[in-house]
Amino acid sequence: MSGSLRYPSTRGGCPAASLSEAIAAGLAPDGGLYVPERLPRLEPAAFRPGDSLADTATTLLEPFFAGDTLAGSLPTICAEALTFPTPLRSLTQHPGTCLLELFHGPTAAFKDVGARFLAACLRRLRGDHAPPLTILVATSGDTGAAVGAAFHRQPGIEVVILYPDGRVSPRQAHQLGCFGDNVHALRVQGRFDDCQRMVKAALNDPALQAQSPLSSANSISLGRLLPQMSYYAHAALAWWRQHDQALNVMVPTGNLGNALAAVWVREMGLPLGKIRLACNANATLPDFFAGDDYAPRQAVATLANAMDVGAPSNFERLLWTFARPDALRAQLQAQSVDDRSIAETIAKHAREQGDVLCPHTATAMHLLDRYRAAGDDMPWAVVATAHPAKFESVVEPLIGTSIEVPATLAAMLQRPASATPLAAQDDALRQWLMERSPLHATID
Repeated sequence: MSGSLRYPSTRGGCPAASLSEAIAAGLAPDGGLYVPERLPRLEPAAFRPGDSLADTATTLLEPFFAGDTLAGSLPTICAEALTFPTPLRSLTQHPGTCLLELFHGPTAAFKDVGARFLAACLRRLRGDHAPPLTILVATSGDTGAAVGAAFHRQPGIEVVILYPDGRVSPRQAHQLGCFGDNVHALRVQGRFDDCQRMVKAALNDPALQAQSPLSSANSISLGRLLPQMSYYAHAALAWWRQHDQALNVMVPTGNLGNALAAVWVREMGLPLGKIRLACNANATLPDFFAGDDYAPRQAVATLANAMDVGAPSNFERLLWTFARPDALRAQLQAQSVDDRSIAETIAKHAREQGDVLCPHTATAMHLLDRYRAAGDDMPWAVVATAHPAKFESVVEPLIGTSIEVPATLAAMLQRPASATPLAAQDDALRQWLMERSPLHATID
């Protein structure tokens, strides 16, 4: 495909941006999310057998970067960011069932892929004399740590992490507060949706932006979303070459970034089959896909806390992708899994197969168990979004043994950690930022 893509807002209220502009800004000026004016098409033949994940990402993302100031750096950006595996592991006791393991990065969650890619992009976009940038991150558990690790001690950048106090696991909370230096953790007295609202309000505040540039590192950022497509493409191509059939994926989701990445890979023409969304008791998406009007609501706390989202930001991008709600419902399905089913699934799979799942991965595995019980024998990959050791207080009592902690996570847990309390009010964050100037922003 020739020519450069432009990136309009989902709300159509501002001029289209270049990719670099969209990545640097995070959120569009009209409050919408940046999207490509069209999704490129790629054939499987464009990818070489034996390519690394970084190679796959480079080929996949070239059409998005074509003509942009970052285009020449794309191979190096991918090589810097994607230094760990995202293996598609077959479960021996279940032929045709795999785990797509996305938790082998520095903070043991799939968010490492996008956060490291975004950091590599921003390093190249910021000149030596650029004003300090503050990245705001609303996190329901994993995004904040991934962004903190990716930007820790990066010159000219401050990271401000907002997380709902008491609604993330103890180890997640420790990760969020363990960096220090240019990474600041705020424990908000509310829900994740409050954190997300507060960050969006700050990003759309002209006075704050005039004081110091703000940006985002959540899945609202194209710099986070685009690289997340790479592991779906990589897994789908490997499966297709070996089995000559499309791989179906069961995706745990809350804010829809990970799910949207899978959708865009399929829409680009790569061999990804059915996409099913597994949600926890927060039923905004399942209710919509069951035929109700889209109705955001307050999030409720569950065992799968990183998916405790009542107003998923990327829903705007899903609607943009398919244009009409009925077309969207024809392409995707979403179902809720309650806490009891999550717990039973963790215990069952550890006992019967020896596979230890985090609570989020267990939501997707529970749905697949339902499919298998109903006679489904298609090839499915359950997307394993985080290492179970991050949720030991939930998982270990269910499996009756301790979980080995990955070395990088263990090192973080040895550091001291602290976080500042903050009211769940837009003005509270605004005041904090005004007092801390200069700083910049993100959303989980």
